[in-house]
Amino acid sequence: SSERRVELVVEQIAWEMRQIRDQGGKVIVTAGPVVIHTGGSQHLARLIRDGYVQALLGGNAIAVHDIEQSLLGTSLGVDMKRGVPVSGGHRHHLKVINRICNCGSIAGAVEQGILTQGVMYECVKSNVPFVLAGSIRDDGPLPDTQMDLIKAQQEYAKLLEGADMILMLSTMLHSIGVGNMTPAGVKMVCVDINPAVVTKLSDRGSIESVGVVTDVGLFLSLLVQQLERLTKPYSSSVV
Repeated sequence: SSERRVELVVEQIAWEMRQIRDQGGKVIVTAGPVVIHTGGSQHLARLIRDGYVQALLGGNAIAVHDIEQSLLGTSLGVDMKRGVPVSGGHRHHLKVINRICNCGSIAGAVEQGILTQGVMYECVKSNVPFVLAGSIRDDGPLPDTQMDLIKAQQEYAKLLEGADMILMLSTMLHSIGVGNMTPAGVKMVCVDINPAVVTKLSDRGSIESVGVVTDVGLFLSLLVQQLERLTKPYSSSVV
C-alpha cells in the first residue's frame, strides 16, 4: 500500500535483481509512457545498459515518447528539464514517428546515428529484445509496432518464457496482459501511483508478488541508486 516505506521495498527488489543477473536469469520489464513522462527514461536505460533487463514489453507510446525525449528533449511536448510545455510541442511525437519511419525502424535510426540515447537506443545497442503491441489509439504507429495483436500476444509470450521476475511499470493495459500470460511462481513487481491499479495487478500474480504505490520515475531512480550500492560496474559480453 501507499503506507509502506518505498526505500525498503526497492532495497529488496534491487538485491533480487542483482542475484538474478549474476545467475544468468531473466528480468522482463513491461512499461508505459508514464516512465518517460516522469523522468524515468535515463534510469530504465541504465538498467538495460547494465544488464539487468533481458526483454522490454510495451506499446507504441513508450517508444514514441522515449525517442521524442532523446531527439527533441520533450515528452508529450513538455520540456523534460524545465517541466513546461514548449511551443508546437504537441506535434513533436508526430515528427519523431515520421523520422523513424524514414529510417525504416528503430534499429535503423540507431545504425544511422540519428538515435543516440534513451531506452530504445539501449535495447538496440545491448541486443535486448522488445515487443511493442499496437492498439487502435496509436499515433503512427512506429514501424516496429506490431499491429496484429495475435502476433503481438505470441511475441510477448515467447519473451516471457523462463522469466524470473517481471517489473510492471505504470501500464495497467499491458501489465494485465502480461499477468494473464505469466505462470505461477514468477515474481511480479507492480509499480503505479494509483493504489487500485497496484492491487488489481498484484491479485493476478503469485503470492510472491510485490505492489509499490509510488511515482514510477522516483522508483526507478531509487532502484538505480540501490543497485549502484550493491554492485560494481557491469561489463557486458555482448559485442
